[in-house]
Amino acid sequence: MPKRCSWANHSELMKRYHDEEWGVPVHHDKLLFEQLVLQSAQAGLSWITILKKRENYRRVFDNFDFERIATYDERKIQELLNNKGIVRNELKIRSTVNNAKIFQQVREKYGSFNDYIWNFVDNTPIQNHWNGLEEIPGETELSKTISKQMKKLGFSFIGPTIMYAYMQAVGMVNDHLTYCYRYSELKDTG
Repeated sequence: MPKRCSWANHSELMKRYHDEEWGVPVHHDKLLFEQLVLQSAQAGLSWITILKKRENYRRVFDNFDFERIATYDERKIQELLNNKGIVRNELKIRSTVNNAKIFQQVREKYGSFNDYIWNFVDNTPIQNHWNGLEEIPGETELSKTISKQMKKLGFSFIGPTIMYAYMQAVGMVNDHLTYCYRYSELKDTG
């Protein structure tokens, strides 16, 4: 049995997410947007809560199609607020619609969201060398910078802690613990 980051051992869903997705460099705009939605939704909640609701998010948010989400009207927002399959936080739902609009603007200005976001790490994942969970920061100077820059563009619900979790999720930073089998597998990816 492979040795993995201890946080992932709490459920099969967490193991699968850890083994197949977490820390893997993502360069597709739709997947980058999906993680932006999910990480924002997670604020104040456990990640397992969001993972359990992920399929519902995919279904009700048109498979994370940011172009469609950008057109959501008040009726659709109210429909989402009544959907028990997602986190029914009005600020988070409205933020998702807002962020879809800003996401499109970033794509127009930079060619893709991928080009914009990965530029913060010079298109190369940051390789950390943590031996224990207690060493991993909740935010970094870079996540503060990214959060600040994205807020200037109009994004919402993307504070430094959310942005650091986002960076971990999309592989901008390799925060697998050094004893984890995924650490070395992802060490030289990008």
